[in-house]
Amino acid sequence: MAAVIASDPGATPETTSAWYALRTRPRHEKCVAEQLRVRLVETYLPIYHCVHRWKNGVQAELELPLFPCYLFAHVSAQARLPVLQIPGVVGFAGPNATPTAISRDEIDTLRTATEQLKAEPHPFLNIGDRVRIVAGPLFGMEGILIRRKQALRVVLAIEIIMRSITVEVSAFEIEHIPTTHRS
Repeated sequence: MAAVIASDPGATPETTSAWYALRTRPRHEKCVAEQLRVRLVETYLPIYHCVHRWKNGVQAELELPLFPCYLFAHVSAQARLPVLQIPGVVGFAGPNATPTAISRDEIDTLRTATEQLKAEPHPFLNIGDRVRIVAGPLFGMEGILIRRKQALRVVLAIEIIMRSITVEVSAFEIEHIPTTHRS
């Protein structure tokens, strides 16, 4: 992941904007995204559609955040403090509570996965066969291969927030990445 994404050659780290993952209170993702939009901050809240059936038999299609308690914001270092003051924001995602920038390419790939493919949440995994996608809109992405309901799916990890999504792929669109054993 790139530390800083610069668009101005004379930009300093304080004035250069970058994408960050924001942690939110549970079920506050959409409210925080709206508050950021009002403040003219570029945001990205990936969502997925699902059908939920309540105990009384009522069924409804819902739009839910793909990564519960997270959304992405494009902010400069000096604008991070006002973002933290928005109700519902818990903090920036990163190791040791240090905000870690996310590359524009990773955000663009995530947008592609959620807009063109049927992405849905998946638990973050540390084990499994690693594969590389060799065809289609996610060409070059690496992930973990799983099987679900007779279909092959690849788990793509967004490591900074320790969340994953799954996308359906054909066996012809992936290749195995050999693992190296340490002695």
